[in-house]
Amino acid sequence: MRLLPAIDLIGGRCVRLAQGDFARETAYPIEPAEALARFAEEGARQVHLVDLDGARAREPRQHDLLAMLANTTSLELQVAGGVRSPEQVGRLLQAGVARVVIGSLAVNDPAAFAAMLDRFGPDRLTLALDVRLDADGTPMVASHGWLEDSGKSIEQVLLLFPRIRHLLVTDIARDGMLGGPNLPLMRLIRDRFPAVQLQASGGVAQLADLDALREAGAAGAIVGKALWEGRFTLAEAIARARG
Repeated sequence: MRLLPAIDLIGGRCVRLAQGDFARETAYPIEPAEALARFAEEGARQVHLVDLDGARAREPRQHDLLAMLANTTSLELQVAGGVRSPEQVGRLLQAGVARVVIGSLAVNDPAAFAAMLDRFGPDRLTLALDVRLDADGTPMVASHGWLEDSGKSIEQVLLLFPRIRHLLVTDIARDGMLGGPNLPLMRLIRDRFPAVQLQASGGVAQLADLDALREAGAAGAIVGKALWEGRFTLAEAIARARG
């Protein structure tokens, strides 16, 4: 399993949000480029970067910073945040980003996302689905930076895109809460869509959570708050993710 440390960016600052709530922000006193350098020193190969300004504005807002980071690091960058057009995808890929994350667009305009898959290929795009469990325990997909309910289950969305290769799933209730990952959700997706490279996000609090995610079939784990809060080192997390 791959370990992807996460950096969330607001106004060029490294931050974390609790459950995607901009009113519950924690800022960290380190520059993004320095954070990437430290991650590389500890053995990371890929990093998950989120333009939170872009997610809130529903269009990329920190492109120049992301381009600078992509051009000054050897790490592969997976970038998310407000990307909704092929032009925006192409601009990020041209800037040196390895993979672009698409979320709300795929849920609200499946044809547009399918066209992106055809144009850029399934290896350059990651489909991000943020879910909340309904009263029956069905994982329902949220959109627009977690602010709206799409009315679609995760299975309904995934069936629209048989070519998808990279899938990032976040349980909103667990993101930034250090309460452990949603393992039943990961197993459900793994069993139903075994060909998809599943990245799990949300809830990792201890190294044992990485063991559990690996055993649940996740191909990658995105870890943010636990690393930023020093619950374990990135080197320790990478070793446990590999098994």
